Amino acid sequence: MSAIADNLQAVRNRIAQAARAAGRPTDSISLLAVSKTKPLADVLAAAAAGQTDFGENYVQEGVDKLLASAAGNSLTWHFIGPLQSNKTRLVAEHFDWVHSVDRLKIAERLSAQRPLTLPPLNVCVQVNVSGEASKSGCAPAEAAALCQAVARLPGLRLRGLMAIPEPTDDIAAQRLPFRQLRGIFEQLQRTGLALDTLSMGMSHDLEAAIAEGATLVRIGTAIFGERNYA
Repeated sequence: MSAIADNLQAVRNRIAQAARAAGRPTDSISLLAVSKTKPLADVLAAAAAGQTDFGENYVQEGVDKLLASAAGNSLTWHFIGPLQSNKTRLVAEHFDWVHSVDRLKIAERLSAQRPLTLPPLNVCVQVNVSGEASKSGCAPAEAAALCQAVARLPGLRLRGLMAIPEPTDDIAAQRLPFRQLRGIFEQLQRTGLALDTLSMGMSHDLEAAIAEGATLVRIGTAIFGERNYA
């Protein structure tokens, strides 16, 4: 087995253990392997180990990988990074999911640019639960109105919410923003929106996210190793 295959199994074991601790079925949590800055060979190694969903933060890098991947048609590609309006067309034409919709203009462009030959683009609205100026995401108070507007757009399927809270090593502090996001999520469900995805939790805090109801965790470093941004 490759190191990536070993790492994947270790992450799956962590997810299963966290699910048991939270009294949840393991299959209620999906694993998104975040392959940004990593070579296509690493994606293919993970795919060979049974991983099907991959997340990219940079539009051109992600498009290049999914086009170069012979397994591309059998893989599901998620765009999870900040999205500028001049890059929406590439995302709309190539990706299966977008987790980082934080304003209506972006959603409208994705809707208009999604090819009619493709199924609806799965969308999560990103919420800035920690209020960090450096982070993308709509304010929690704006999430409901944005979600209602996105849900009405053709060519898109609103699936849920995403957040990247401020990192901390304190488990109790990790859980608070995830609990806040789940509260917004459940409130939106009560208004009639058919949401099924809480995209939250990364390598350092997946246990806290699963304890608070994450349905999808985005794991990069624990699978592919530290990133080199040079």
